[in-house]
Amino acid sequence: MIQSMTGFGKTVVAYKGKKINVEIKSLNSKQLDLTTRIAPLYREKEMEIRQLIAEQLVRGKVEFCIWIEKDATTEAAPVNTALMQGYYNQLKAFAEQNQLEGIDWMQTLTRMPDVLTKTEVEVLEDEEWTVARQGVCEAVQHLVDFRIQEGAALQKKFSEKIDNIEQLLASIEPYEKARVEKIRNRIVDGLKQIPEAEYDKNRLEQELIYYIEKLDISEEKQRLTNHLKYFRETMADAPGQGKKLGFIAQEMGREINTTGSKSNQAEMQNIVVKMKDELEQIKEQVLNAL
Repeated sequence: MIQSMTGFGKTVVAYKGKKINVEIKSLNSKQLDLTTRIAPLYREKEMEIRQLIAEQLVRGKVEFCIWIEKDATTEAAPVNTALMQGYYNQLKAFAEQNQLEGIDWMQTLTRMPDVLTKTEVEVLEDEEWTVARQGVCEAVQHLVDFRIQEGAALQKKFSEKIDNIEQLLASIEPYEKARVEKIRNRIVDGLKQIPEAEYDKNRLEQELIYYIEKLDISEEKQRLTNHLKYFRETMADAPGQGKKLGFIAQEMGREINTTGSKSNQAEMQNIVVKMKDELEQIKEQVLNAL
């Protein structure tokens, strides 16, 4: 089954007052092009994160982001009450000694050095990384699910276009048979317009056969039929066939173009133009196939 390279995944997990947000999105690309924005606490795990993503996504322009939202209460800086008490005792003694009044003690004390500090350095705990890693895996899986859903829509569209090309190819046959007689009659009528012209009828038939063979499209039709069948078989294979589908579409284009160059009849050329239109729509969308 086909998967699309377009996708989006997001998840939020919680750990001790933290909300760990993970977001990942992808667009089409010839190979895996991964950019990351990782919260400082998890940067030591960047290589592991990249490996997790590469194993699941294989190809595409991927943007990954993980960030932390903390509860406001956990963000508050701790108050150094012992130091604050020491400042108070000294300042109060100074104020009484110098007969100072009307002092806003709370405002004064909270501005003193190191009363409000947050000196501890965050260390990533194994338990927290287990939770965060699960969030990464869930977000990636959501993106994969999105790709599968989009891939199903792509496959349906491709099947419709392949059906249309097959029907158009079949519609060429009546014109192909009729044009042989038309070519013969046109040549004979042309010769009749020249009364003094003499020609060998056997030689004429030989030249006519040679001309018809040059315009024969049986091989092109057979090869195009085979390519259409191979395209369908490839769609049914495991994901990751996007490049192969692109190559098959190119081969289909060659056969359609050759058919057009050999079609010296307006009705056949109109059909070829319609086939080209259907194929162009396949080529546009196959760029999104994984």
